[in-house]
Amino acid sequence: MPASTMPTVRAEAASKAAADRFGQADAPLAPVLAAAVRHLHAFVRETRPSPADWRAAIDFLTATGHACDDKRQEWVLLSDVLGVSALVEALNTPRPEGATPNTVRGVFYRPDAPRYPLGADICLDGKGEPLTVHGRVTDLDGHPVAGATVETWQANAAGLYENQVPEAQPEHNLRGVFTTGADGGFHYRSVKPAGYALPGDGPVGALFRQIGCPMRRPAHLHFIVRAEAFETLSTHVFDGGDPDLAGDALFGVRPELIGDFVPVCDVAGGRAWTLVVTFVLARARPGRERP
Repeated sequence: MPASTMPTVRAEAASKAAADRFGQADAPLAPVLAAAVRHLHAFVRETRPSPADWRAAIDFLTATGHACDDKRQEWVLLSDVLGVSALVEALNTPRPEGATPNTVRGVFYRPDAPRYPLGADICLDGKGEPLTVHGRVTDLDGHPVAGATVETWQANAAGLYENQVPEAQPEHNLRGVFTTGADGGFHYRSVKPAGYALPGDGPVGALFRQIGCPMRRPAHLHFIVRAEAFETLSTHVFDGGDPDLAGDALFGVRPELIGDFVPVCDVAGGRAWTLVVTFVLARARPGRERP
């Protein structure tokens, strides 16, 4: 065997030996680990890192772990900006044609939003340009879904969520839960959100600055819609006029999720906005629990 072929042969043998070892194990996670090993070894063979390069990669992963605490999850951020979170969501929440697509919830969701009557204002500090949201929840045939729970949350006019800066916004600001009426409709008041940059002060932000890739999100509203006998929908509505629409760092933008924020004059003569949305739910499949 020519000497020039020896490293490749040895590398391939090492990869096969590692994958075979885990593939022969009997534990449920064994085939998953074997697949991870195969792909990781293929990545190393393709990129051919030096020992110093590999050490730097390990240092990055270590720093990512150190950046996590009970209020921050740098690993989730990494998964999001690499598009993995969006891929997992797409694989696990297939929707029939015509149904509103699912998107990731993002890192600023909290499950304890207050319930409000229809028409309530979820902006608790009065800061920002007023926005009125009119929505409707239907099934695939266009029939209204009465009694659906519609949960919403958003950033403020400065692009900040309430749990990002709890000292600067009231508790549960710009969060609320509503119930659709007999016509499947809901409406509430808020403020027009702004787009924002994802947290860039950790190792993930440093990596993306190094490669010159922005981590911005276009302005949007988050929604979770739940109804008996239907798949739970977790989705966004994006501002169609936002300049960052084509470069969403979380890969969430879909044509069906782009909304038309229409400017109007409010009662005080200032600028306000309206948004009309429709969410189309898919029936729950037999044996599948709603998340």
